[in-house]
Amino acid sequence: MPGTCSIITYHYVRELSETRYPRICGLTETNFRGQLDYLARHYRFVTLDEVLDACHGSRELPPNAAVLTFDDGYLDHYTNVFPLLDRMGIQGWFFPPVCAVDERRVLDVNKIHFVLASVESTRELLDSVFARLDRLRVDGHEIESNEALFERLAVAGRFDGPELVFVKRLLQRELPERPRAAVVDDLFRHFVTDDETAFARELYVSRDQLLTMRRHGMVIGGHGYSHRWLDTLPEDQQAFEIESSVAFLESLGVSMERWVMCYPYGAHNESLRRICAGAGCGLGVTTETAIARMETSQALEMPRLDTNHLPTDASATPSPWTIEIQKQPA
Repeated sequence: MPGTCSIITYHYVRELSETRYPRICGLTETNFRGQLDYLARHYRFVTLDEVLDACHGSRELPPNAAVLTFDDGYLDHYTNVFPLLDRMGIQGWFFPPVCAVDERRVLDVNKIHFVLASVESTRELLDSVFARLDRLRVDGHEIESNEALFERLAVAGRFDGPELVFVKRLLQRELPERPRAAVVDDLFRHFVTDDETAFARELYVSRDQLLTMRRHGMVIGGHGYSHRWLDTLPEDQQAFEIESSVAFLESLGVSMERWVMCYPYGAHNESLRRICAGAGCGLGVTTETAIARMETSQALEMPRLDTNHLPTDASATPSPWTIEIQKQPA
């Protein structure tokens, strides 16, 4: 049997209290080091080649296999993650969007993160959002009333109250793309900075840094051009996103025989998977929460675990996800 693998995803990895935005949701460097120690105790780290071979039936993974993946191309990954992985001999998989690296544009998802981390008052944030929605209506956009939107979208989540859930859902996907981008840009300029290029330089890795990581055995994979919800796009735009990723990876010297794609937001559909397969993609990772089973998982639909699903202390009691993979047949 090809086996199973825990594919674990990370985003921000930084000492949050020492940054300008301590309310950003992420993993501290201290906890990341602790989680690496926990993983080293309970898992065996494997490489992309091993996972690809297992997916296609030519290799069996070792028991308790694990892979670490890092989304969105943050500078954190070069300064705080890469040195530790390199020292420990662990191959990480890194997924930078093209526009963040090559054009120094801040992704909409990150603009929302930093707006939320910059505003002290939830009331001020809501008032700002509502004022911008009113402006869109004056400009001719057909948008539900503020009251109707809030009633429909403001539902308390696992980590956030209803007000923050409302803002996230509204700005991440609910509004039509163009007015949504306009609102996000305006809020970012108002609450964070009007120098997007300088902010992007501080936030994302550079080409030279990616080249260094690749030379040291790290995997650089595709994450689209602009970090959009790819399952909502027509096929020609999906093709552009994948073609841009392929060209970007080729320019970094990545072998394109069996490259790996990380779908932004985990969003994918049949047409996108077909385009990826046609471009030589050997593996696609999602945000579905599960252990990847090589004998049943589709190679272009691999689930992942989140860093929050696992302890950050080597001496911690094994988590349910660790116990589950340990029960898998060898």
